[in-house]
Amino acid sequence: MTVDTPAREAVPLPPAPPRRKRKIRDGRDRGVSWPAVGLLLPAVVVLGIFLGYPLLRMFVYSFQDFTRNKNLFSGKAPEWVGLAQYEKILTDGAFWALMARSFGLMVVLVTLTMSLGMLIALLMQRLGKGLKLLVSVGLLLAWSMPALTSTIIFQWMFDTSYGVVNYVLTSVGLDFDRFAWLSQPLTFFFVATVLITWQSIPFVAFTLFAGLTQVPDDALEAAELDGASSWGRFRHIVVPFIKPVIAVVLMLQVIWDLRVFTQIYALRQAGAAPNTDVIGTYIYRYGVAQGNYSEASAIAVILTLIMLALSFLYIRSLLRQEDV
Repeated sequence: MTVDTPAREAVPLPPAPPRRKRKIRDGRDRGVSWPAVGLLLPAVVVLGIFLGYPLLRMFVYSFQDFTRNKNLFSGKAPEWVGLAQYEKILTDGAFWALMARSFGLMVVLVTLTMSLGMLIALLMQRLGKGLKLLVSVGLLLAWSMPALTSTIIFQWMFDTSYGVVNYVLTSVGLDFDRFAWLSQPLTFFFVATVLITWQSIPFVAFTLFAGLTQVPDDALEAAELDGASSWGRFRHIVVPFIKPVIAVVLMLQVIWDLRVFTQIYALRQAGAAPNTDVIGTYIYRYGVAQGNYSEASAIAVILTLIMLALSFLYIRSLLRQEDV
């Protein structure tokens, strides 16, 4: 006779504890590297002497009433006026027109330079060795030419009486006989835009080309096999890979084009067109030529603060990318 034993009920197992995400330790040393500080200290001291002191004096001048005739030649101590210079500048409509003109020119220059530089960099990837060498030499020649020399050449090209541009346009039937390019604001900035863009493209093209060489061919081939178009491969593969390079070049172009001086000043000397000042030339003419150092210093301080704000935003974006 057998005795039936009741079946044992399955005892549910306790739920497994949640797995903790392992923290990836950053191998970088967060401490102070005194040898690195020692190597950087001489450069910091030199910058502090040759850059920090003039910036400090400029900042002090912006709070004083300091002019050439009133204080420099007479030997009188400048009067402390506080924020009066800034109030005068910020309430002046001509200053805001100057800022709008400078920022508008910067936007046009950055857009053209980045677009054409990227196109040339992409073109250099597809060229053979001979043509790539020829394009590189042409870019280096344009890049190595001094800004003042290039400006003088452009002045002759767009000269009213003997310029080759007027000659060619007149030869094809257009009415450009003795046309004064540098005497009108619109055509003046057209010439300046062509000149500055031509000088800036080599740096952008070479830098972006160096970034394009780091894009893996496997990713591009896989995207092509999946049916991605050329624009799709550029947008979704190439741009993300070289995004840090694009950010560096873009930030540098914004700073350089916002403080452009040599080309505008030299073209103004040749054409003297009205309403063609930008921030750099206005500070020079108003401060050095007319001797109004206080207002020129205040405008320069405003421009410096704008540059610092742009640099802060750029560095902040780089740090965010590193933390991702």
